[in-house]
Amino acid sequence: MTINNKYKRTVTGLVLLILLGGVSCKKTFYTNVNANPNVPSAASITPSVLLAPIEASLGYLQGGDLSRFTCLNIQQIKGESRQAAGYYQYVYTSQDFDNVWGNIYANVLENDQVLMQLADAKGFNAYAGVARILKAYALQLAVDSWGSIPYSQAFQGATNLKPTFDSDKALYDSIVDLVETGIIKMGNANPGALKPGDDDVLYGGNIAKWLKFAHAIKSRVYIHQSRGNATMAAKAIGEIVVSFDSNADNAQYVFGSTETSANPWYQFNSQRGDISFSHGNVALMMKDLRDPRLPILIDTTAASGGDGLLYHGRIDAPVEFITYDEMQFAEAEMTLRIGRTVAAAQVYYQAGLQANMKKLGVGDAAIAAYLADNGTLPANVDLAIAKIATQGYLALFLNPEAWTLWRRTGMPALAPVTGQNIPRRLLYPQTEYSYNKANVPASVTLFSPKVFWDN
Repeated sequence: MTINNKYKRTVTGLVLLILLGGVSCKKTFYTNVNANPNVPSAASITPSVLLAPIEASLGYLQGGDLSRFTCLNIQQIKGESRQAAGYYQYVYTSQDFDNVWGNIYANVLENDQVLMQLADAKGFNAYAGVARILKAYALQLAVDSWGSIPYSQAFQGATNLKPTFDSDKALYDSIVDLVETGIIKMGNANPGALKPGDDDVLYGGNIAKWLKFAHAIKSRVYIHQSRGNATMAAKAIGEIVVSFDSNADNAQYVFGSTETSANPWYQFNSQRGDISFSHGNVALMMKDLRDPRLPILIDTTAASGGDGLLYHGRIDAPVEFITYDEMQFAEAEMTLRIGRTVAAAQVYYQAGLQANMKKLGVGDAAIAAYLADNGTLPANVDLAIAKIATQGYLALFLNPEAWTLWRRTGMPALAPVTGQNIPRRLLYPQTEYSYNKANVPASVTLFSPKVFWDN
């Protein structure tokens, strides 16, 4: 089955789910995103109707607003006019986050909850495991963006329309629990009468790859807490080594080749012109490094106006969740954080560079030349970590994880566009202040309180 056919099934499932759920396109739909009493009952739907739309929603969520907000914050791209210019200078309001909050709760977490309940009730163990892995990933995106959020009291329908906010540190424990239970479910000798297949756009029902993705998510939990903590770094390595083996294992959502199934960055660039890619920090850094990835990622030629998003801007471009190259850069960093040698870390650092370049289609000779110039880590551990993080920042172009990497390491060294600080978190949405104000944490700005691991 082609990607296009897979995506057609995804869109069909998404439309069906929307019809079943009585979802309105009006913004008022998101006013009770934590508890939607109109979601269809588990008894009325099948897992295949739910899985593809959840994956599609996750792809749109990450590749849409979340990518733009986070990558403008850390100057990977530059806001030139209109809203993007304001965001680039950290001019946000709570209303700016209504849609991304609503999407992550209603379209991903809440629908995933229905899928989990259905799969558990019917003994569909493979689906039950996959649902938990998707939920863990989405939950981590949310925690890393906002810190404390509703979770333990969310998804209860009309029973509780005003859920309390769980602490971000406790939610990281919930992520681990979801992953570990998901691994157990997927490892059950009886996968259930129904198993993921063509409805699974990420992996086509390949449970072995889902297990690798599960370990990659769990590794991030420990990576994010590894600064000054060798125990966390060691745990991270333990998960990394059982995660991805190559680019073929990358967790990504691949979009279709028609306008109605297009990648979110493609859609945005087709409709808006307020973001510059060639004036962003990634393009400028790659130009200085004579990086062969630059003409693959960004068109800087005068003939096209000098500002086209290429690889990630294609109509059928993937939105990458976690990738093999990210895991290799992380293993290089974690190797140093547990006290091993720079030489040992350099093996993983170079593997990360090679994997990222091969994924993008860089030729072997160009890779070898780049490694000759940039593949050696400094002997000083702190400088070595800084170099790993800087290359990770380039490799994670347009991925929200780049913002987390910068918050964890402070690399690359960035000066605020305005004021004295770069945003460390997102604001809570206006919908939460309007309908759940008593439970929203007080005194929240773009700069504090930081997510618990941001030290």
